[in-house]
Amino acid sequence: MKNWISRLRGGSDNTADTKAAPAAAEADEHPGGIPAEIEATYYRWLTASSGYDASEAVQTAILDQVRALARDPASAAELVPRVPEVIPQLLRSLQDEASNAELARQVAQDVVLVAEVIREANSAYYRPMSPVKTVEAALMMLGQNGLRMLLARIAFRPIIKLQTTGFTRLAAPHVWAQSEKCALAASLMAPGLTAGAFEAYLAGLMQNLGLVVGFRLADRLCEENKVPGSSEFGARLLAEGRLLSAAIAKHWDFPQEVADAIAHAGDPGEENLAQALALGDRIAKLRMLIDGHVIDDDDDFVTDGLDNFQRRCLGKLGTVES
Repeated sequence: MKNWISRLRGGSDNTADTKAAPAAAEADEHPGGIPAEIEATYYRWLTASSGYDASEAVQTAILDQVRALARDPASAAELVPRVPEVIPQLLRSLQDEASNAELARQVAQDVVLVAEVIREANSAYYRPMSPVKTVEAALMMLGQNGLRMLLARIAFRPIIKLQTTGFTRLAAPHVWAQSEKCALAASLMAPGLTAGAFEAYLAGLMQNLGLVVGFRLADRLCEENKVPGSSEFGARLLAEGRLLSAAIAKHWDFPQEVADAIAHAGDPGEENLAQALALGDRIAKLRMLIDGHVIDDDDDFVTDGLDNFQRRCLGKLGTVES
């Protein structure tokens, strides 16, 4: 495998300090193979400028609090904003197969939503032949499934990108960018696994919520703007964070299959939706590492870890703007 650890030690963030180096220098062999190595590399990159050698007591306290919140999702949900009501209303209209004219009327009631819909239709992902200038034309470009995904993304953006302090404030933009890319990648993986594309998209947007809560807890227990930087802690936090995300999803009455996919993504022999989410998450993390100049497009993580279709999906994620 290419020398990605030395690239990570150098860091993609000019603010990275030498305290991150011990975490980056950990062994590069993980029992979970390439997926586990990608998780470890992603966590070290995410925490590169703020990771420190936290005591075992601090690490255990953070993880214990995340587990406790997973058993009490109502309290966990209080730590993040709720999905705005306008979004479920529009999603219900889409489920009822409302006409484009009716959808346009509902969208037009919110000037922010109008701007988002037109911006999305003009994005590099859709590549319109000429600029889209009206809501009606934008809805034609997006289609109902594209609109559903856009609405879900608008709803989750302020939830993940919380106005907070400490390390969470530094990490939130990266976590949100990975969430968007994971959602899209999971939705692209879903049809080949006979799973629902929109359900995969929702799971991708939702799965990092527990990680954000974990970072907020770390901010209370760690040095200012710091977070435990070890790969072992990172793997445990990412795993416990997904279980917390699943618990919050159930508390918010998300479809059971979405919550189950979040809880069991990456587990051997799991349902197809969980497989789609795990693949989407891996591809999105690779996209973040490539864009962060940690690995190259031809890194072993990509050439050995992805098939041709998955590599094409990785390339498509390069057009996603956060």
